[in-house]
Amino acid sequence: MKNNGHKPAKTANKEAAIVLEWGDSRGYETCFTRAEKMKPCPIGESGACCKVCHMGPCRLVGTKAEEEGRGICGATLPVIAARNLARMVAAGTACHGDHGRDMAFTLLAVAEGEAKDFKIKDVKKLYRVAEIIGVAAEGRPVLDVAKDVALKFIEDFGRQRGEVSYVRRAPKKTQGRWKKWDIVPRGIDREIAETLDRTTMGMDADADSILNHALKAAVANGWGGSMISTDITDVLFGTPSPVKAEASLGIFKDDEVNIVIHGHEPNLAEMIVDVVYEPEMIEYAKSKGAKGINLGGMCCTANEVMMRHGIPTAGGFTNQELGIMTGLIEAMVVDVQCIMPALTEVSKKFHTKIVTTSSKVRMPGATHVQFDEHNAKDIAREIVKLAIDNYPNRKAEGSHVTETFPVIAGFSHEYIEYMQGGRWRASFRPLNDAIMAGRIRGVVGLAGCDNPRVPSTGMHKFLAIELIKNDVLVVSTGCSSASCGTAGFLTPEMAMENAGPGLREVCEAIGIPPILHLGSCVDNTRILTIATAMAAEGGLSDEIGGMPAVGIAPEFITEKAISIGCYFAASGVPVIFGGESPVGASREVTRIMTEVWFERFKGALHFEPDPEKILAMTFDYIDKAREALKLRKYEPGKFGAERVLMDMAARREIEKAAVPHAGVGGINESEN
Repeated sequence: MKNNGHKPAKTANKEAAIVLEWGDSRGYETCFTRAEKMKPCPIGESGACCKVCHMGPCRLVGTKAEEEGRGICGATLPVIAARNLARMVAAGTACHGDHGRDMAFTLLAVAEGEAKDFKIKDVKKLYRVAEIIGVAAEGRPVLDVAKDVALKFIEDFGRQRGEVSYVRRAPKKTQGRWKKWDIVPRGIDREIAETLDRTTMGMDADADSILNHALKAAVANGWGGSMISTDITDVLFGTPSPVKAEASLGIFKDDEVNIVIHGHEPNLAEMIVDVVYEPEMIEYAKSKGAKGINLGGMCCTANEVMMRHGIPTAGGFTNQELGIMTGLIEAMVVDVQCIMPALTEVSKKFHTKIVTTSSKVRMPGATHVQFDEHNAKDIAREIVKLAIDNYPNRKAEGSHVTETFPVIAGFSHEYIEYMQGGRWRASFRPLNDAIMAGRIRGVVGLAGCDNPRVPSTGMHKFLAIELIKNDVLVVSTGCSSASCGTAGFLTPEMAMENAGPGLREVCEAIGIPPILHLGSCVDNTRILTIATAMAAEGGLSDEIGGMPAVGIAPEFITEKAISIGCYFAASGVPVIFGGESPVGASREVTRIMTEVWFERFKGALHFEPDPEKILAMTFDYIDKAREALKLRKYEPGKFGAERVLMDMAARREIEKAAVPHAGVGGINESEN
């Protein structure tokens, strides 16, 4: 990651760099050029600015600010920094909470027969979810069960007393830590509201207290809104299993109508996936001079449809303007989250139409088509026709890159369990055994945004390669998955070429890549349920805390990322963010997030801009966890005794000999 004195590249993605260079030569503005022009405020960047009342903003700067600095109301620097972080958590939880709420209401509409274009695709998962949250399922009609599940989840948002339903999913010891420190969330909206209440002027003036409640709001995200969203999405659209796709800005076709679905919610995207394959729609595209319709994705909506249908992705956050600059996109259809307001400005230079679809995301200069799940396919057809009608307006100008990279995506909790033993012997025992024996040194969740203030995607790529070289299994989500995908890192062949000897052996036996694409950013909750299953399997830690596992968000941008990091820290995972600390002005807040949280929850929150130091911190956490668990010391290529890891051929032989039993319909065979 050293640049040897040369000016660093704006992006580490080759195809993105080609388009960016083309745009720079023509004076087009992008997030990269704006990042060069606008430097962050050094006071606000470190959390030393308070603007929660009109006596301020108050800026606490100087060498003695920690000990002597006070705002006009008397708030200290630790209090101000803690407030700022807590408000980030509240905003991130609200964003993912609304996503989960929308999915719950969609499930309710399906159950009540009001959203006829949707159906329950994974009945088995619906019944599993019902069992977890205490909804009776046996002998009842599927839609009745779905309705009760939806209503139970909707209650989780407004509940004033008690606890969010999915808290019971966590290991008992983890739950015990939460109860001891009073961070079990009552209701998702309840904790968001109290976080904002506590952090107004004249309220909570104890940094530890403020940060403790921030964890409560974050747990409401991870074990509430985001987990609800992931599970309902699986119930409605199918639980992912491995599928082959492509990644790159080169996915667009010169002679087809190119449509990009961008954002985070899958409801409209799933309908568009169906509609673009309708014969009538393809014929309509041909009538306008195109050979067909090419659908691609961007950001987490891309991850959702890639995981289930193999729809290709054009990349993560920083590629959205560049996608338009290829000159090949007829329509970019956006829903919610991570949508750059600059899209409409750059689209003026090309023919691309920006189509907004949510009342929560309106943009001057965009065409708005309001999505409604009650008329989902009709709205999808309207949008696809709009794109087709724009095809004759395509201009010659644009940077047409063509190279793409293969991707294997679709590694849900259920499939990871299945791949380790087949349908009848599915478990997390082989993974636990491989970690105990030292074949796998540990596990890292690589997540978060890609950031134009660093060579975009570069830190993801550097860490991914170095981790797997050192026998660390990587599970990726969100724009980190896009970063790995557009670099060609998400294939089983990657293990042969780059993984350490132990990890390579495990990957070869199971037939998986060394970096497992788990889905969108709300799907970070799959990591939580996987870690819980590993704890229940035994042989490692009996809680999430203490496992040889670390979370890394090397290029984080959003408040959502801060909320995610906090719910992992509360769950017992040390988390390292790349970049400068948004609370770095306060030594006390930094101490609480690292030392105090680790003592209470076995998790922590660090900020470190140097990727090589991130790597060293990660190995230190993993190796110390192995030592504390009395596991075999990690030595490359030296493994202890363990159970035989069966390959796919051996598992198939076992399955042939097994006696099939009747299952619930509506499930992908690979998901059982």
